[in-house]
Amino acid sequence: MYLIVVGGGKVGYYLTKTLVHEGYEVLLIEKDAAKVDTYTERFGAVVMNGDGAEAATLSAAGVGRADVIIAVTGDDEDNLIICQMAKHRFNVGRTIARVNNPKNEELFRLLGIDVTISTTNVILSLIEQQIPELHFVHLLALRHAHIALVEVSVSSASPIVNRTLADIDLPPETSIIAVLRDGKVVIPTGTTTVRPGDDLFAITRRESEAELRDLIVTG
Repeated sequence: MYLIVVGGGKVGYYLTKTLVHEGYEVLLIEKDAAKVDTYTERFGAVVMNGDGAEAATLSAAGVGRADVIIAVTGDDEDNLIICQMAKHRFNVGRTIARVNNPKNEELFRLLGIDVTISTTNVILSLIEQQIPELHFVHLLALRHAHIALVEVSVSSASPIVNRTLADIDLPPETSIIAVLRDGKVVIPTGTTTVRPGDDLFAITRRESEAELRDLIVTG
């Protein structure tokens, strides 16, 4: 597998270092010639000096045979251009972009970037998972059709307690896919009754998260 990393900041540096260590064929593209010299001494001939947002640079890097391109510069606009050019001009199968401003993550998805990574949103999700008082945690945003995986803790005051899943009017295109009960995972059916203390894992549309929260947490 051939992977191209664009952007030799800390993220690109450590990502390249790890990928090289794991035995992948990797090329790191970095604008700063001084960084390129330093990284070449450390990694060998897997670093290229150039602007990854330019087609000529990507072409010289052999992007046409790359399986994945990973844009991790500190500039969202550059990351978007790099991924779109790789996908639409050079037919790269998989594009991954770092999103520095979380507000841009949705735009990247709409414009066809396969995977987006927002450090802010990742850290926020991890923080939410560590706060027991939070009953509704956004775990993961999936790349297709604005789908999200969420975890909802059911309190004794929740209006869905002692009701079966079939009797609960969930938001459109929302499914409860697992129930964590007494430390054990239960794959639910329509006859599964919700109990206080259950942790429900649901797949839902991003725009339905608030409605699902209101249904289970606040009533």
